[in-house]
Amino acid sequence: MSSMSSVAGLSKYIKTLPITEKSIAGICILSFLTGVVYFLINSQTEIISNVIFGGLFGFMVMGVTSVLSGSLNQQGVKLLHGINLKIKHSMFLSLLSMVMISFIIILGGIITKVFKIDLLVNSVLFGCVVVYGFNTLVLWSTTQIGFAKSAIIGAIQPILILAMGILVLFLVTDSAVFSTPLIINIIIKTVIASIIFVLAIYSFISVAASPLKKNLDIGMLDLISLFIAHMNEGSTLLESTFENMGEPIDTIVTFISFKGVNGIKSLFISPFVHPGPLGNIGGSNMPTILANKFDNFTMVAHGPSTHDFNPVTTGEIDKIETCIKEGINEIEYSKKASVFKRYSSNAANIGVQFFNEGMVILSTFAPEDSDDIEFGVGLTMMTQSISKCHVKDSVIVDCHNSFSPESGEVLPGNPEVFDLIDVINKIEIHEECESIKVGCHEDKMENLDKHEGVGESGLKTMIIEVNNQRTAYILFDANNMEMGFRQEIIKATENLDIDEIEVMTTDTHTVNTLSRGYNPIGIEKRSEIIEYVIKSIQLAIDDLEEVEVGTGTKKIKNLNTFGPKNSTELISTISSIVAVSKIIAPVLLITALFIVFLWIFYGNLQIMG
Repeated sequence: MSSMSSVAGLSKYIKTLPITEKSIAGICILSFLTGVVYFLINSQTEIISNVIFGGLFGFMVMGVTSVLSGSLNQQGVKLLHGINLKIKHSMFLSLLSMVMISFIIILGGIITKVFKIDLLVNSVLFGCVVVYGFNTLVLWSTTQIGFAKSAIIGAIQPILILAMGILVLFLVTDSAVFSTPLIINIIIKTVIASIIFVLAIYSFISVAASPLKKNLDIGMLDLISLFIAHMNEGSTLLESTFENMGEPIDTIVTFISFKGVNGIKSLFISPFVHPGPLGNIGGSNMPTILANKFDNFTMVAHGPSTHDFNPVTTGEIDKIETCIKEGINEIEYSKKASVFKRYSSNAANIGVQFFNEGMVILSTFAPEDSDDIEFGVGLTMMTQSISKCHVKDSVIVDCHNSFSPESGEVLPGNPEVFDLIDVINKIEIHEECESIKVGCHEDKMENLDKHEGVGESGLKTMIIEVNNQRTAYILFDANNMEMGFRQEIIKATENLDIDEIEVMTTDTHTVNTLSRGYNPIGIEKRSEIIEYVIKSIQLAIDDLEEVEVGTGTKKIKNLNTFGPKNSTELISTISSIVAVSKIIAPVLLITALFIVFLWIFYGNLQIMG
């Protein structure tokens, strides 16, 4: 499912489109220049006349009609209750379509100059057919109004251009040229060519979409249009599609509760649920949503899980909340805790601390890179550590703090799994002290946002003091961390009044809506981020107070997620569609264009021959 994050890169083409006024200006200027260039190529009159009359011809035939079609397209889609097509998008579509026609007209003008054959009318016809197919495809795949309605609205710009072209030529040339047979010939050519091309597009989409519909009962164009709606407007309608393909699973959530004199001071939660897939869909913002359901300071770390365990809707997070609150009511507290101790085996590194009848294991492969630890691997770590250390609960955390583009998930059978097993076997049971202090601080890091890889919750810091040892638990609301940044943070905090530190990320996928897809913290503004960490540690130390501690583990039943089967099938199906489309699309569409070209230019080709 990591490829879904990469797909988010498409968002830059949606969110960075020019404003309406710029598209209109572009249409006016380009249409004027197209007319000028065509007239300069093929006219024998003076340059000034070519500029004036050619420019006005291009502006009237293509400029005025394209601006009008931009407005009409948007209104048409709106009346049909379509989505995504705002006036900015519609006007840019008209501009892009006009660029295609302009290119074909100028190319036709060059051929006209070389072979002494007038190709203006047929060039405009061919350009309009190409644009008609393009507009239909774009509207069909993004607006959810269906093929037939898209085909009707997609015809607005080509019809306006053809009608205006005939009208202008009729007014400025010998009207006898535009006989009824000629008009009928133009109409027949255009209609038949348009049918050929748009049927080729329909055939291609039908073939490409069939695997997704057959395997998962999902419409490919629905998926595309709803994805665009989410990236463009923050719509969560895509959740309904995922909900239909959802797979109920049972998983677990583990937690540590620290209780002070005024009740629970802080919670440290590690759900074996993945915060994805991206944006605000499903569980993507789970770390913030779940933390906000509790009145006290709450850190939601990244438990062992992959995109298979993405909740299909935000409502599924309520089930996690319910389990945690039930578990908190069952906790027995004490002041027993151990110091923080590190262990390593090959690539695997863990930080371990015991609390009452439980323990926490902070797992990282830093300084090497890694991605998600799979649920089964995390479950193995949990059961092994419980058996080895004779505890009731083992809170497993995937620190998720060392990323590179080549990072892979930690899956059963990987060498890293055996490193994790070996390192857990090295854990020594430390004598627990009868005193524990906790201090907390959170900072929204409001000067930073997802462009710097920072999610809604910003930074949360918890200082745990046991036997005069202070350990800083640093949690960024981010999706992984740029490789090497963890070590930079640790080095920058060496002179602070702490003895140990571990840096974690929540793996929130709200930051994965940018052009680079993956967006780990630490790509930009490292020094500013480190300043936040230093300040947060100091303020958390000031907040230290004595607490009691307890741990818990609860099973989450029937959590509706992507599921191992559907998650894999979705990606494999999309991959197969892309692979097949690379072959089918060029063959089918180029063949259709070739037939359309022959149909429109047949008479001209005979003369040239």
